[in-house]
Amino acid sequence: MKNQHIIHQFIDHYWLSSGASSNTLNAYRSDLNLFSNWLNLPLDQVNEQMINDYFAHRQQKKFSSATQARVLTCLRVFYQYLLNQNTISANPTLKLHHPKQDQKLPIFLAIPEVENLLNAPNIKTLFGMRDRAMLELLYSCGLRVTELINLEFQHLNLTEEYIRITGKAGKQRVLPLGDMAIEYLNLYEKKSRPFLLKKGQTNGYFLSNRGSSMSRQNFFYIIKAYALKAGINKPLSPHTLRHAFATHLVQQGADLRSVQLMLGHSDISTTQIYTHIQNKQLKSQHAKHHPRG
Repeated sequence: MKNQHIIHQFIDHYWLSSGASSNTLNAYRSDLNLFSNWLNLPLDQVNEQMINDYFAHRQQKKFSSATQARVLTCLRVFYQYLLNQNTISANPTLKLHHPKQDQKLPIFLAIPEVENLLNAPNIKTLFGMRDRAMLELLYSCGLRVTELINLEFQHLNLTEEYIRITGKAGKQRVLPLGDMAIEYLNLYEKKSRPFLLKKGQTNGYFLSNRGSSMSRQNFFYIIKAYALKAGINKPLSPHTLRHAFATHLVQQGADLRSVQLMLGHSDISTTQIYTHIQNKQLKSQHAKHHPRG
């Protein structure tokens, strides 16, 4: 019971101090609950060896290095919080190191594959108009899915051709809208959204069949269905179009700093992965077409 109380206090503090997303908060809450259940001791009575033993336990369960790294980050922040609260006298995570992670390139879609995906919705239907607008906006601006489903009317200016986004930690960025995105957003606003609203009132921009804001899970199912219809056999998620947005910009010569700003990355090293995708594709083309490849 004591552990649950401490975890609850920490999550509240972390949300207020960092502005972390709900996904991060849920992940940290889950990580701490799993650690607490395994530990079967008060969380403020932990030492370095216990944490090492826990990571050894997780490695036996074949958790990925990325998950291990997130858990260590969570524990470091948590025990620093307890130290700042004078609940403990020393942080037991200070000497622990993040596991080495293999760099995994995101799922890559070629431009023709993106076009097939964008053309999959039937724009003669209310839902097809909505879905085409959502897909076009994702690809036009490289939004995170949470940013997409949290959109409200005041965030878009189709006349001035820009969109205002609030990203992670409350950071705002203003992005240009492409012509195709504007065309389908106008279509959605005029011929689809008024009927999806069903006499209700909401500031949510993209609406479900119930007249409320689209959910993250619902949109995940939508994009998977369109990928199947478009004949794309790669594992897709809403984030795939964000990756396609960045990859195609880099391939067409956009500078990395501009791509970083558009994606809302706080560190340009996160954006550099898209140069690795380009390099991998160049190597593939060289091997395939060069006489001595």
